Amino acid sequence: MSETHLAELLRSRGLRLTAQRQLVLRAVHELGHATPEQVHTAVRGMAAGVNITTIYRTLELLERLGLVRHTHLSHGAPTYHAADDDQHVHLVCRSCGTVDDMDPELLRPVADRLLAERGFQVDIGHVALFGVCGNCGE
Repeated sequence: MSETHLAELLRSRGLRLTAQRQLVLRAVHELGHATPEQVHTAVRGMAAGVNITTIYRTLELLERLGLVRHTHLSHGAPTYHAADDDQHVHLVCRSCGTVDDMDPELLRPVADRLLAERGFQVDIGHVALFGVCGNCGE
């Protein structure tokens, strides 16, 4: 997302574009899948005075604006990724911790069945499958 578009979106909500907001959004885009602590580390490398509370508040704001999404990939902090990424299922390796993406259409039969039988709509963007990746399982 361009700075101009971000500034316009924020202004339309009565907010202003700050350096911290720009840095947090840029860090999420660059990191792919990142916890608030990982975003903090990336942002702190560019602006030392930004604290973790600012990171959490900014991520919450960016999510309300529809610019980032979060999912829970473990029992710890949520993991954020850019909202303009295609929806995907997260594959989380319990051994090395890598997170990979999978086309959500692979789960479409399960989601369709849950909808038909239970009226339950799966939020595929929040689905995480845990296991062992090919590199660790060999």
